[in-house]
Amino acid sequence: MRVAAELRVRGSGSPQLASVGPGAAPYRAGATAHWFASRGWPVHPLAAGRKTPVGNCGACREQGHRREGCACLAAGRWCHGFHAATVDPVVIDRWWGSDPGLGVAVACGPAALVVVDIDAHCLPVPARERLLPGIAIAEGVDLTGLANGFHTLAVLAALRGASSPAEDSATLRVRTPSGGLHVWYRARPEHLWQCSTGSSAGRALAWQVDIRAHGGYIVAPGTRTSAGIYTALGTVREPAPLPDWLAVELTRTGHLPAAPSPRAQDLVPPRARQAVLAAGGGQVTATRVLAAVLAEVAACGAVTEGAGFSEKLNRAAYTAGGLAAAGCLSEAEAERVLNDVAGQVRPGQERRCQAIIRSGLRAGARRPLTLGRSA
Repeated sequence: MRVAAELRVRGSGSPQLASVGPGAAPYRAGATAHWFASRGWPVHPLAAGRKTPVGNCGACREQGHRREGCACLAAGRWCHGFHAATVDPVVIDRWWGSDPGLGVAVACGPAALVVVDIDAHCLPVPARERLLPGIAIAEGVDLTGLANGFHTLAVLAALRGASSPAEDSATLRVRTPSGGLHVWYRARPEHLWQCSTGSSAGRALAWQVDIRAHGGYIVAPGTRTSAGIYTALGTVREPAPLPDWLAVELTRTGHLPAAPSPRAQDLVPPRARQAVLAAGGGQVTATRVLAAVLAEVAACGAVTEGAGFSEKLNRAAYTAGGLAAAGCLSEAEAERVLNDVAGQVRPGQERRCQAIIRSGLRAGARRPLTLGRSA
């Protein structure tokens, strides 16, 4: 396959300069902000002539300042960028009324938007394994002509039997001043797609192709920077639904949030979990402490021998010995639950595990672990 044959993605003709709202020419930032907000898409201002948010106030820029509980957000000020985005028309009038030169950005996550950010930077082409993360490109594939994100996205689409989003005239597309393209899509509310920089894998969709979604914002069309204007192409101003094949690729490349960490007691095998509850004698704190250290042992079941199993089993036995010495459970109960977990994680190694457990129990018994007790 010759990549040059797949690269007809830039389109022809000159980009049309058009404001987003119907009848909103000439472009006015405030009107654009209201137009997006009317669709339920929160907006926030960008610094005049730039694509970055307006700077925070002095207090918010102090080292150690935390966004949570910040008075600026409660007061409707624009500190903290997309976290301050709003659909409140009164706030929008105040922000852009005070400085009409401010740009407009849309907070992608709350707006349920997924934007494919295609770059056309003049950069050296990386190694083959970095062109399409997770997809091997054989040495026999001719990469002649491949130079930017338009090309890598076209190759990915061709591999999936689909058209490149760069050519999708059924959705809102915005030409960037640097020659790139933003392709806007509407996501299903139940899919909390993440920005490439915040994805669980921390990687892009393709070389020079990033995703803007939860945890980020996108520059609205019409916004002017020192490099030029973000220009909406064609006449379509509404994002189309995210194509199914792209959703599959976003999942493959880690653009969904990482699964929440399971509770410690949920990692403990079922039989051992029952023993933990019995061993705790109804004492919530003791049960929680014991479950936590046993969970570390149970988690070794899916990893290799060198992942600290012995150390974690010894730590769990030491903790259980301390609990037994404090009267939270009997030593026999402690030994039974430890053997149960260890036996499920390392079957066939009972003698070795038992030696570790007894040693840890003896050491822990010398230091009773006193806990606050609750029913």
